[in-house]
Amino acid sequence: MATLGRALVVIVLVAVLAAVVVAGLNRDDDLELAAVATSPADAAATITRGEYLVRAGSCFGCHTEPGGAAYAGGRAIETPFGVVHAPNLTPDPTGLAGWTNDDFWRALHNGRARDGRLLYPAFPYPNYTRLARADSDAMFTYLQSLAPVAQPNRAHVLRFPFDQQAALAVWRALFFRPARFVVDAAKSPQWNRGAYLVETLGHCNACHSQRNVFGATTGPLDLAGGLIPIQNWYAPSLHDNREAGVGDWPERDVVALLQNGISARAAVQGPMAEVVARSTRYLTDTDLAAMALYLRELAPFEHSASPSDATAAVANERGAKVYADRCANCHGERGEGVAGAYPALAGNRAIAISPPANLVHIVLRGGFPPTTAGNPRPFGMPPFATVLSDQDVADVLSHLRASWGQRAPAVSALEVSRYRGAAVR
Repeated sequence: MATLGRALVVIVLVAVLAAVVVAGLNRDDDLELAAVATSPADAAATITRGEYLVRAGSCFGCHTEPGGAAYAGGRAIETPFGVVHAPNLTPDPTGLAGWTNDDFWRALHNGRARDGRLLYPAFPYPNYTRLARADSDAMFTYLQSLAPVAQPNRAHVLRFPFDQQAALAVWRALFFRPARFVVDAAKSPQWNRGAYLVETLGHCNACHSQRNVFGATTGPLDLAGGLIPIQNWYAPSLHDNREAGVGDWPERDVVALLQNGISARAAVQGPMAEVVARSTRYLTDTDLAAMALYLRELAPFEHSASPSDATAAVANERGAKVYADRCANCHGERGEGVAGAYPALAGNRAIAISPPANLVHIVLRGGFPPTTAGNPRPFGMPPFATVLSDQDVADVLSHLRASWGQRAPAVSALEVSRYRGAAVR
């Protein structure tokens, strides 16, 4: 990180000379006209549509503190460069009061605040830039209909030089261009709707992609999987059917997973459980089916490490004993699980994913799928952080990854220790 800091100091110096060029690259000369509601009925419909789109965009998750007023901001978002605080989106003077449709569109499309400041890409404007103007206007209309909440925005806490607008300008020159969503004429309207939701509003690649040393992804089409910074949950590849790809799933199972957090094929945990709870469970069956179509047609490719790339796990007595003592009552002696309650571990692709971050988090933290209309009383798993040592967790996970026909890389106590540190945040 020290090397990165020195490199960015140089970048900041260069940025002074590049400022005019950067400003030209990111100017707002493509501003579109705002949509205007023509009657009270139109206004009400716009608010309803805007609420739907705000939920589809998962705005609640970042812009609401736990236990706080909805969309009033303040939530701390940790990044490798420091902490970014999400702003207040309610129509209060401390929030979006005084903003216009054009101001809001500029923030989503160009990544600029009302006063012209460059926004940090913890706010996923690299995805939102491709939103339709009409959708942006509807979202803003809904947010303006909320009750104002007086909650001043908190200053970001970022290390130098990441706290400098000049450094951010260089980042944008390297990794961001305002864009439009382009319909693929060779695909069906349903597929294009799914692509729009996944790539733009859903900003799925914000988690399901790798990031370079500057925190940038290769773009909204990158869904090849990656470790989520700071949280250290692994968002698996959506292209690889051995990870989270659904190319061999029926549509109904994909829709059920996004709608209920659980399906005949899998259940969501960790950050994805919050996405379902706060966002995708509110989407219509039509939109969920469109997302399912798009995800099922993603070009398949292999992403996981194979046993030849690392030391394959082997069954071990210590791991078998931990499993018998702590796991078998729910998951079965042969990893068969209980349908509709406790997932089978035998043949479960989540067991074999590398890195094993998610397995470690689930064993240490426990967890539940989200509570949804389709799964109102989810079965969950208790945390074992206080009763299992790093070596215990490594042994039992290595045992699972070598049992019932599975042959995945072993898990070390050092890996468990590293992910345990992230789990206590």
